[in-house]
Amino acid sequence: MGKRDDDYRFLKIKDALEAINQKVNLLGVVVEFSIPKKTRGTDCFCRLKIADDSCLGISVNIFAESMKKLPQVQSDGDIIQFCHVMIKVHHGETCALFNKKISSFALFGGKSSRNFIPFQVSPKYHSRDDDKKFITDIRTWLLNFQLDAGTSNSLLSEIKEGHSSDLVCKILHVFEVSKDKWMLFLWDGTDMPTLSIQTKPEDEMENPLPLRLESVPLPRDILCTFPAIGSILRMPVDQENEMLPHLISCDKWIKFSNIICKEQSGLWHGMLLPSTKLQYLSNEDKIVIHRKWLCDDRTSSKGGNMPLSSFPWPSRLTVTDHEDVPFVSLMDVLTYAKPTAQFNCVVRVLATYPWRVEDFRNLKGVYEIRLTLEDPTARIHAYLYAEDGEKFFDGYPPIDVLKRNQNKLLGITESDDGKVVEAPRNPPWVKCCIKSYYFDKRHRRGSRRFKIFDTRVSALTD
Repeated sequence: MGKRDDDYRFLKIKDALEAINQKVNLLGVVVEFSIPKKTRGTDCFCRLKIADDSCLGISVNIFAESMKKLPQVQSDGDIIQFCHVMIKVHHGETCALFNKKISSFALFGGKSSRNFIPFQVSPKYHSRDDDKKFITDIRTWLLNFQLDAGTSNSLLSEIKEGHSSDLVCKILHVFEVSKDKWMLFLWDGTDMPTLSIQTKPEDEMENPLPLRLESVPLPRDILCTFPAIGSILRMPVDQENEMLPHLISCDKWIKFSNIICKEQSGLWHGMLLPSTKLQYLSNEDKIVIHRKWLCDDRTSSKGGNMPLSSFPWPSRLTVTDHEDVPFVSLMDVLTYAKPTAQFNCVVRVLATYPWRVEDFRNLKGVYEIRLTLEDPTARIHAYLYAEDGEKFFDGYPPIDVLKRNQNKLLGITESDDGKVVEAPRNPPWVKCCIKSYYFDKRHRRGSRRFKIFDTRVSALTD
């Protein structure tokens, strides 16, 4: 075989693992990739793991002058071709090293593609006619091959604060919160664990609980694409991971290996780590199919829109005049097509404003209270006003009765002698009827608000 042919021969990964300190050419499917980073010098770096029919993986360390010159994987099963990469042993692991001065890469679509034109190439890349045969061979192999997403993956319902997790989620949206600050929205159809509220009722005056982690709300057309059940995990992207939002494809399933979930203002958020790895999964992946089955099974059940942690039934602290109306989620409420409607929900009351029960009525003696409501899908403000407040509290009870009712709803613990116990709050799940309305006919959607009606507290003082 001539030197030129041998120079361009693709080596099987199994054989490449034995070719220490040799330059080789590799062709494989991307099974995992890291988040691009800037090195301590002037380069940028990422690591890919690739596989072929001979071996389930070799890592390739890639350096480039800029983030845009690093490989940008777009989908599950993407195929990458490397030329002139050096096989090295680094910290006991055999890997391939991409040298930006002499190495090259090209990224191609996977098994569903019929295109032999790469969607991204490095500056040193040169195409050859015989590449088509090798790409066809690996696409054929992919028809009967499924990437291994592992068995240790957690559901969002299983996350624990401060613990490392591997999560398989759908990317619902990537949102630029402000200039160069991004937020990922992840979902798998389950409810994240209910968090205790660390704030005190009086904190609502100066530091009210936020309705969301992002500083500005999502546009309604985006919000309407979100599922109506299941929690959405927000994942802020810091400057160190600035390239990630440009790599992530929305509406695709992806595995995040080694991330941490934390609490902020009673809301969950995910944190990327330097060791976080990503892996696109196909819709046919067994884990993705299982996630979809869980969601479909929940949607088809009678109480599917109820928070899972409220089963078998919410507390009896409240009753409504519409007990036979099916429950909907707060995401249903937010995304409903018409600006005015009525809903039956199961929620937690996180805060009241004013926080002092003595101030629940305005100077005219009319109830005027803003409640912060939460379920696994969203938080909203809903108002108790005038006759709706009268019905809710059964008229105008004494201050001590109002206070006990408020404490019960907010999850404030009282001792046997009636004193408040200093502890995190865990508000109970309660039923309530919510009505949407607007106060500006010219901007019905933009002036939309919510109020509670046909709901009352029930024997809270017993």
